[in-house]
Amino acid sequence: MTESSNETLRQAALFYHENPKPGKLEVRATKPLANGRDLSRAYSPGVAEACLEIKADEAAAARYTTRGNLVAVVSNGTAVLGLGNIGALASKPVMEGKAVLFKKFADIDCFDIEVNEPDPEKLAEIVCALEPTFGAINLEDIKAPDCFIVEKLCRERMNIPVFHDDQHGTAIVVGAAATNALHVAGKAWGDIKVVSTGGGAAGIACLNMLLKLGVKRENVWLCDIHGLVYEGRAEDMNPQKAAFAQPSDKRTLDEVIDGADLFLGLSGPGVLKPELVRRMSRRPIIFALANPTPEIMPDLAREAAPDAIIATGRSDFPNQVNNVLCFPFIFRGALDVGATEINDAMQVACVEGIAALARATTSAEAAAAYRGEQLTFGADYLIPKPFDPRLSGVVSTAVARAAMESGVAMRPLEDIEAYKQRLDASVYKSALLMRPVFQAAATASRRIVFAEGEDERVLRAAQAILEETTETPILIGRPEVIETRCERMGLEIRPDRDFNIVNPENDPRYRDYWETYHQIMARRGVTPDLARAIMRTNTTAIGAIMVQRDEADSMICGTFGEYRWHLNYVRQILGSAKLHPHGALSLMILEDGPLFIADTHVRLLPTPEELAQTAIGAARHVRRFGIEPNIALCSQSQFGNQAEGSGQRLRAALEILDDRGCDFCYEGEMNVDAALDPELRARLFPGNRMQGAANVLIFGHADAASATRNILKMKGGGLEVGPILMGMGNRAHIVTPSITARGLLNMAAIAGTPVDHYS
Repeated sequence: MTESSNETLRQAALFYHENPKPGKLEVRATKPLANGRDLSRAYSPGVAEACLEIKADEAAAARYTTRGNLVAVVSNGTAVLGLGNIGALASKPVMEGKAVLFKKFADIDCFDIEVNEPDPEKLAEIVCALEPTFGAINLEDIKAPDCFIVEKLCRERMNIPVFHDDQHGTAIVVGAAATNALHVAGKAWGDIKVVSTGGGAAGIACLNMLLKLGVKRENVWLCDIHGLVYEGRAEDMNPQKAAFAQPSDKRTLDEVIDGADLFLGLSGPGVLKPELVRRMSRRPIIFALANPTPEIMPDLAREAAPDAIIATGRSDFPNQVNNVLCFPFIFRGALDVGATEINDAMQVACVEGIAALARATTSAEAAAAYRGEQLTFGADYLIPKPFDPRLSGVVSTAVARAAMESGVAMRPLEDIEAYKQRLDASVYKSALLMRPVFQAAATASRRIVFAEGEDERVLRAAQAILEETTETPILIGRPEVIETRCERMGLEIRPDRDFNIVNPENDPRYRDYWETYHQIMARRGVTPDLARAIMRTNTTAIGAIMVQRDEADSMICGTFGEYRWHLNYVRQILGSAKLHPHGALSLMILEDGPLFIADTHVRLLPTPEELAQTAIGAARHVRRFGIEPNIALCSQSQFGNQAEGSGQRLRAALEILDDRGCDFCYEGEMNVDAALDPELRARLFPGNRMQGAANVLIFGHADAASATRNILKMKGGGLEVGPILMGMGNRAHIVTPSITARGLLNMAAIAGTPVDHYS
């Protein structure tokens, strides 16, 4: 990296930490504090009730305070990253960063605590005194051997988990990476020779982890700055190093490297020379983890041993050994079962969970976050990426189960699978709301045809459909393209083995398809030649014909192109006297709950009858999510204060709904703020029929509905499920180009519900 680019990075990092407000953390209240009643409950006199409950039963603190989800990151700044002993205050940006990672990856609240205390025993006393405040302690960046003393004393005296991440977090991720590296290399724990450089906290912890996983003690050769750790050595020794002392007359890395299967470097730059790599075993495993410059650069290691399996601590090379794969999730599992410690069983469970996840199919979300990287299990993909959303559910659940089985869980879970589902729901915001839909879809096995079958999102969705549902995906696309992309993305599914394909360029049903299309469209200007051309090039039309011919139960299209273009072919081919599109309904999942928006796409300027039809259809769909509809007809007009415009049509729609005796709550016409604010609505129109905030907004113009949907999605942090095409008997759904693979899976579940469940 050039000097100018280094300076640019420095300035960008400083700006990031300073703006828009200094630091990376703030404290936010989780309860309302808007009036005297709130104040009396939050503080005096109401707070006394919570205090008395905890005095009577200390376990009640997890119910009435944040303690059960609160971790302290504690450091004295004596061994910070690659910066060394920079002091407690200078370490604060790092500890704030650690707290941010806890929140981001595991939704754990965290305080960073920097302590000016170099004496390890006094530091341990300070940490132990914090036990009433926190549910767990994460020790960070404390130099060796002091860190061993602090952790030992704290674990002995405290009844909550104490975890030195520099030791055990590194060890866990190294253990996971090594597990999979051996899998790729075809080697076994009990057979390998390990040579390690670095006798610090992380290095010792990694070696201890390898022993737990099956490496033989006599096969471990530890070197530090003074050479081999051997029996009888006096220089720079401590009990932790002495545990790995070899009875040998060898003294240097050069003398012990021959035949090594695994090099584990946690030392400094350039320690492992290419000539030493050449003397290692076949398919050597090289973990050069020094930062920012590893013990050997990957290109030099690969040049010396082309079949080497390499990991570093850097994000710009494959296989970054990053503690963030571990510490948020091991704490998540420990906190959720009230563990008194993080023991060996929990750490090994964490190793196994991380390793297994890398061997599974890569998630769509991780692929999107690391676009352009090859995320297929193998030599260059030994461990998952930090932004893989499955880490929380898989790893935290494994840790929680191990805590219960090993007897350290004070609050054991009754249903471990339900716990995993809750964790997944916290990551996949749609999971909880979609559960009733998936359950309904599980009652029948329906055939879902995807018009854009070559799209990466569709392929990932197809993999998920086969793993998570009873549905059968059918993909329209060229087989060779689909096969190549599945291989490149590391997907296990393959055409004609796991799902069917319709090849627009060469399908034996081509004649049947164009003749069917021509029969439907012959009196609407479509000639046989045009029908043939459309059935060769228009995948939306092909999908609709398949549904019309009962070769599929439903189709999903729209991952590219304009919505109404797709809608035209859906209407042409699948429309009938009973089935016709009457609205698109989008579910927006927001921080404070779900909000449905209609009609976002189908009718630009709906009539009163069409608005009423949209409201009825929306109510039916909302109930499928286990939610009772509370529908507001939204307009610039407010309860009749404007005689013209959309308010007039919405008032007429209200009368139609009244005449039909609908069994759901609806009200209008009103502004959106009145729909969402019951107090404002009550002031404007006392005695209105709606209770609480609306959860469905019906607009009198598609522009207004679409704009609201997009603002909530782009600026309000909303996650969209949909659009759901109403009125087509679940035979077709048109998504939008912004949809994700997870969104397509959700739409497949919606399409997978038997048609007689709704219209």
